[in-house]
Parts: sequence; structure tokens; C-alpha cells
Amino acid sequence: MESRAKRFINCYNQIDQALRMQGDISKSISYTEVIRKASRTNAIVKKYEDALIDYGRLRNAIVHSADNTQVIAEPNQDVVDEFEKICSLICTPPLAVDTICNKNFASLQSSEILKDVVEYIYQSGYSSIPIYRDSMLIGVANATKITRLLGKKIYQKVDINKYLEETTMEVALKELIEDNYYTIANEKTTLDKIMQLFAENRKLLLIVITKNGTLLEKPIGIVTAGDIMEINKILDNYIK
Repeated sequence: MESRAKRFINCYNQIDQALRMQGDISKSISYTEVIRKASRTNAIVKKYEDALIDYGRLRNAIVHSADNTQVIAEPNQDVVDEFEKICSLICTPPLAVDTICNKNFASLQSSEILKDVVEYIYQSGYSSIPIYRDSMLIGVANATKITRLLGKKIYQKVDINKYLEETTMEVALKELIEDNYYTIANEKTTLDKIMQLFAENRKLLLIVITKNGTLLEKPIGIVTAGDIMEINKILDNYIK
């Protein structure tokens, strides 16, 4: 059985190597600076940034030689367990499709009349619905965005009943096209990447997952901004 010190050092080396490869970071950069740099683009590293830096200092206290051969202290079990959990998250992060991705969702065609889409949103309880023109994703029908659009039309003195009954979803989406509230990702997208996407765009409401992350594929599932708390729970309890 490996000693606690050996397990701890293994985690340190794996994290250090993984982050240097992911960020193409030179070996001349210190471990602490690697963590600082990685925290800017990796949500998991950002979440555990302080702990990772503290564990780097602890590693220096545990070993007395550059090649990690001379161990002079043993970390306690809780510290090793926590470091191994963080190591798993960084080196083999969970995929969105295996964890948080909602595969029970609806999608609609762009030819649908706005009135029918609004009614479907109410009946189904879905707040964001991917909209396709044949097999191509062209937008997302979001309840809040549609409500604002209808409010705008009322303010402009547009006949709202006529607008609802004569406007297709494709036409309605053209008035929302500048508002970047959805994006697309591939099936290999990890939870830390999902968190990063939401962090980079505070307006982001929905991520559509497809096999290769292209607009011309059937959706595998969706992740919404409302899933962020659940993602954090998964990361907190994840053990590989």
C-alpha cells in the first residue's frame, strides 16, 4: 500500500503536469504560478485555487529533494483524500453528458407560429426550447426573452393578437439574434468547461450539447443556467 506522502506527491505531479499541458505552460514557471494562470480559464482550478496553492506549499514541506525521493513528513488522511478528489476533477473531469446534461427536453421547428410556441412553453413548463430549421439550430425560444419581445410589441402599439397568430418563430428569433443567450458544445465538454462558459457570458441561459458541437446535428441534451448549483454539488462530491 502506498504511503499517504506518496499518494499526495502523485497528485501534485499529475496536477502540475496536466495543467502545464492544458495551458502550454513552460516548466520554468512555478507550480503556484501555474495554478494562478490555470484559474483564469479552468473553473475547477478557480474553485479550489487557494487549496491547490496551500497543497503546493505542503508538498515542499513533505519532500526534501527535487526528485521527491526524500520524504520528511506524512500528510493526514483528510488532506490526501481531498487532494485526490481535486486531482480527479482536474485530470479526469466529469463530462456534462454523463452528469448534468438534461436529455429529456423539447425542440421545435422554426415554422411554428409564435402563439403555439408560447402556449407550448406554458403547458410543458420548459423555459428554453431549441429552435431548428429542418436539422439546423437557429436559436432558442426563451420564455423571458419572448415576454420582453411581446412587451416591446405592445409598447409599439402592434396588434398583439395578430402578431402572435401570424409571426413564425423564425421571424421572432431575428429580433433576438443580437442577444447572445445560448451556445453549443460537443459531447466531450466537461463540467469545468460548462462552468467557464457561464462565467464568461453572464447572459448565457442555455447550452445545447451535440455530438461534435455543430449547428447541423441533433441535440443530445441541454444545460441551463439553473443547473449551476447542481454542477457545484457534483464537483463537491465527485470521486473518480
